[in-house]
Amino acid sequence: MLACLLTLASPAALRAQAIDLPGVTLEGQGSPPAAAPEAAEGAQAGHADESFAGRVEQGTGPTGKRGRITPFNGAALPAEALPRLGSSATPPPAPGAIAPSGGVNVLDRMGATLPALPKEKPFKGKPDEAYGAFQRGYYLTAMELALPRAQKGDAAAQTLVAEIFANGLGVARNTKNAAFWYEQAANAGDPVAMFKFALMLMEGRDVPRDRKRADALMRDAADMGNASAQFNYAQTLVADTPGEKGLKAALPYYEKSAEKGIADAQYALAQIYMNVEGISDDKRATARAWLLRAAASGFDTAQLDAGIWLVDGIGGDRNLEQGFRWMREAAIGGNVIAQNRLAHLYINAIGTRPDPVEAGKWALLSLKAGLSDPTLDDFMEGLPDDQVAQARKAASLFRPQ
Repeated sequence: MLACLLTLASPAALRAQAIDLPGVTLEGQGSPPAAAPEAAEGAQAGHADESFAGRVEQGTGPTGKRGRITPFNGAALPAEALPRLGSSATPPPAPGAIAPSGGVNVLDRMGATLPALPKEKPFKGKPDEAYGAFQRGYYLTAMELALPRAQKGDAAAQTLVAEIFANGLGVARNTKNAAFWYEQAANAGDPVAMFKFALMLMEGRDVPRDRKRADALMRDAADMGNASAQFNYAQTLVADTPGEKGLKAALPYYEKSAEKGIADAQYALAQIYMNVEGISDDKRATARAWLLRAAASGFDTAQLDAGIWLVDGIGGDRNLEQGFRWMREAAIGGNVIAQNRLAHLYINAIGTRPDPVEAGKWALLSLKAGLSDPTLDDFMEGLPDDQVAQARKAASLFRPQ
């Protein structure tokens, strides 16, 4: 997994920034905004205490039906009447943060036109027997072949020995030995070791914390072409210089990392291209393609935003079916915001056929996770008891994939 100095946004912040449906808020995030007029119709005093969400949390059974339910008549709404998943009411991100546009989920993994990755350069060097043994899972053989070379100052062998010690592959895990060999290889100019040792210096893990040296090693590893270092150094620049200036300074490193397939960088690039002023029209036009590439890598936040962008027509034309599929992909993966938005898509038959039981299932999962939504609460109050029971059963059987 990619080690990151910073996240693009903390999970809590990410969820708070992504939600802008009327009345939707996370528990502990403050009071919800005023409910939409149609959602407020028929509301009764004490609704918060007697809500369906409250009974979900308490595990109690159904009560007398009340509230309003969206009719499942299957009628297609005109494009101008479709509810938008994101809006200008979304609070602005903190300075320097890259906020998602808010979102849903699954993309059509087949047939999506994305920018091509650069062609790999043919390998013309001498095969490394130690690395060959490592790749085949012969870790003790790899250690026996690499250690003598490492002791003679071979930087690549030193990095391999460090990896074996760090992960306990064929030998007892020993992070102090790993730190020693990473440092030796970093001093000898191996970019992978420079990146790994920079992380250890930042965290003070098995070595004294040294932010200045860590930044220098991370920058040098990034300039030498290490994709993970490029992303992490970009994050460092954004953290040290919040706002547009830091984002533009980091942009070249995000671009290089994204081109090498780092999903976090692809997501960051999409957000910068779409939201930062001064970006050329040519680059802005590729924002959605970079977001879809990150989504296709399994990055759930990118899948969530891909659903929103496609449904709302951000960065290109609307595609309700693809937007629905990306939303469902993120929801199946366990993204709570996507589960909430997917329920709304099922209720309003956006990109799919209306399905009250599926809508109820995803509403229950997001409510149980602590995502308060009076609109979904009201919807559940209006479902017949048999459909509530089916939704409860489906939710109880759900496991993130």
